[in-house]
Amino acid sequence: MYDDPDLVARTILELTRKTDDDHHWRIDASMINASDIELDGTRGRLVVRRWADEEPRHLVLLAHGYGEHSGRYEHVARALAEAGAAVYAPDHLGHGRSEGEQASIHDLSDVVHDLALVHARARESHSDLPLVLIGHSMGGIIATLFVQTQDVPVNALVLSGPVVGGNPQLIGLLELDPIPEVPIDPAMLSRDPAVGAAYAEDPLVYHGAFRRETLQAFAAAVEQIASGPDFGDLPVLWIHGEEDPLAPLDVTRPVVERLARGEQVQYVVYPGARHEVFNETNRDEVIEVVTTFIDSVLASGLSRRA
Repeated sequence: MYDDPDLVARTILELTRKTDDDHHWRIDASMINASDIELDGTRGRLVVRRWADEEPRHLVLLAHGYGEHSGRYEHVARALAEAGAAVYAPDHLGHGRSEGEQASIHDLSDVVHDLALVHARARESHSDLPLVLIGHSMGGIIATLFVQTQDVPVNALVLSGPVVGGNPQLIGLLELDPIPEVPIDPAMLSRDPAVGAAYAEDPLVYHGAFRRETLQAFAAAVEQIASGPDFGDLPVLWIHGEEDPLAPLDVTRPVVERLARGEQVQYVVYPGARHEVFNETNRDEVIEVVTTFIDSVLASGLSRRA
């Protein structure tokens, strides 16, 4: 088996996705080209994972959350690529395999600028494709600020458990000195225990206490989002876990409702789900909602202003 790269890829994919027997679709790994690139970011080298269908019809920029890395979205990116996307997903500054002190961000504007650099690099190969932004958790902040501050036409935005309204308990840690050594509890992420176990064992995930400078950057970014413009007519899909402890639903909903006011806006809150809906027990349903939304937006021709 190990002499057959396609068979190895398909076997790994099948094991890591923990598929059930009632899937609506399956991914043919042999159809997807996966590779890494590196580029100079705002404060050091960035590692960017990319996946592409043989003939992509749209471009996706995927922004991951705090303390993790883009490799945790392999199953999402491959599904998106199978649905016709070229997916570019950077490890943010201080995350994964990119440079910087681990999980340390002083200004989220640096990460937004890095995402713009990734976009520019992607355009070298995909100059005319419609652009979709997907941001999870901290990545939801990054994607929101990208829309608010970058002069880049965006065709659709997907926000997954975005911390755009902040988290009073986490921001409250700034009142403590020192901040206690309390890392993210893997059980907060998903009802699937395998997700928490994989997270806890992942060497590219940061498992330490929250960085003070990063929490301060979060607080400043939440204020910037609150005072910034809404999304205009941008099509938006917001997906969220009802029991999300890291991006509490009650503080997130008002912010999303203010920002997303266009004609093509969809909210989906999953009962009982926790923070990582892309890794929840109904992950295939969630991903299908995302691909269906993207298809409907691109078919309609709706786009945000440049």
